[in-house]
Amino acid sequence: MDGGFKRKKGSELVRKFEDCLKKQQFSFFELEDYEEIISYYTYNDKPKSAIRAIKQAEGQFPFSVEIMLLKAQSFINIENYNEALKVLDAAETFQPNEAEIFMIRGSLFSLQNKVKSALQEFKKALLFAENKDDVYYHLGVLEQSQENYDRAIEYFELSLEENVYNENVLYDLAYCLDVTGRAKDSISYYEKFIDAEPYSYFAWYNLGIVYSKIGQVEDARDAYEYAVIIEEEFASAHFNLGNAYLQLETYSKALDSFYKTLDLEGPSADLYNMLGTVYEKMEQFDLGLKYFQKAAKLEILNHQAWYGAGLCMSQLDRWLEAVHFFNKALKINTENGVYWQAIANADYKVGNLISSLDAYEEASLLMPHNYEIWIDWSYVYFEQGDISRALLTIERGLEELPENAELLYRLAAYFIADNNYKDAFKSLENALILDYEKHTVLLEFFSNLSTQKALFKIIDKFRKDHS
Repeated sequence: MDGGFKRKKGSELVRKFEDCLKKQQFSFFELEDYEEIISYYTYNDKPKSAIRAIKQAEGQFPFSVEIMLLKAQSFINIENYNEALKVLDAAETFQPNEAEIFMIRGSLFSLQNKVKSALQEFKKALLFAENKDDVYYHLGVLEQSQENYDRAIEYFELSLEENVYNENVLYDLAYCLDVTGRAKDSISYYEKFIDAEPYSYFAWYNLGIVYSKIGQVEDARDAYEYAVIIEEEFASAHFNLGNAYLQLETYSKALDSFYKTLDLEGPSADLYNMLGTVYEKMEQFDLGLKYFQKAAKLEILNHQAWYGAGLCMSQLDRWLEAVHFFNKALKINTENGVYWQAIANADYKVGNLISSLDAYEEASLLMPHNYEIWIDWSYVYFEQGDISRALLTIERGLEELPENAELLYRLAAYFIADNNYKDAFKSLENALILDYEKHTVLLEFFSNLSTQKALFKIIDKFRKDHS
């Protein structure tokens, strides 16, 4: 029977029931009618009315286990657990093999955080349940609530073996697999479910999320595309599809997806940030700036928006304004190394050298394994003629990244500039051993053609000696 028809029938029965109560008239209702009336009150969050209907039903059907179970559930809804247990005990004396009794009692114990008792009740239910998938699901949810994810996975798998169509089981299983670092394993379950329910746009969407998490962006894009084909107005899928297109550098399609999300959901800071990012990647910096500012206007504490605006200003060589926006981002989030790196560069561009050096220091503490920070930071010293500090900075970087060829090439460059050819050649040799192909960064550092030629001869000799 259709759910909407049931609710309509339920509301008609409720009107009839309430009319009898108001007129204090007796009217006989079938057991199924009482179940509809009580379920209607429960569905509409009217527990007191449900209990009133239960009392009337008990007068006509005093030994009905169905009414007892509804009564127990109503007591649970108002957190009268002791009364609920009494009712369930009574129901069990009439029908000791009824699985629903143990299911409700197990759920009650779960609410009381009596995990062992709840597990015992659910396992009793397994002995009598015709459809075991729901029992396995409850066991899985209970284990999941205790962060026993491996046991939860076992129960969710058993549930899906009984009933592959249960979407709730599928999503909880995927969550547990993700938490345990096995997100990829959930793909086969989604594929089985989609084989059975190919038009489940939510399954396609969640499959896309899994692919996104494990870095299979093209597969994620395909899954999201199926989701929006099936349900054209699924805003979240359009948003994620836009993100996939962005990662794949398919910028025009990314814009289409984000604008579709905007049509369906309206504006949000996150959405404006994504639009700003796409335009920034397309080098349409004025449009990127426009959307980042829209995001900041919606959420003044959205640091990504201020950073994005600063990034666009940097690309437009409007460095003073870039500093302004980066500062706003940092006031909101001081623990973001990317922001410190960005403002260090911007401060350097406008001549705020002390601020720039301080910012590089902060960036290096937050992102010590970002070699570009060490190179850019050292160059500030180098340009000021402080070669010793430049060398020291690169050496600090090499303590964090001892096998980074770029840092070794830069170290060689500074030694050459300092006329320390012995250490320069040693650093150069180590860099060439690590990554010969990157030797061009050393040649590009020196604008003097004679220096470049001399270095090229040394590098070419190394190549011949080691070929």
